Amino acid sequence: MANIQYYDVILKPVITERSMNAMADKKYTFYVHVDANKSQIKEAVEKMFEGTKVKSVNTINLDGKEKRRGRTVGKTAAKKKAIVTLTEDSKDIEIFEGL
Repeated sequence: MANIQYYDVILKPVITERSMNAMADKKYTFYVHVDANKSQIKEAVEKMFEGTKVKSVNTINLDGKEKRRGRTVGKTAAKKKAIVTLTEDSKDIEIFEGL
């Protein structure tokens, strides 16, 4: 397994209608490094966003889609998604404000 630092774990937030509705329940969705585990994701969120306390982390592995260009068949890169639930007394994550 690769040596992953906490600032390499979270790649970008997932901004969809479903993930925006889940923010009311303090659930935030991120694309994360494929080799990151739940404890690394929890540590990265708590270090990158001050005042946050993570209650739980759910992860989803997404396989790459099969794409064609003529007769050539290839696959897109695999992704990993994490849904992070914060505790009730935790601060909100500010990057989602104003969206």
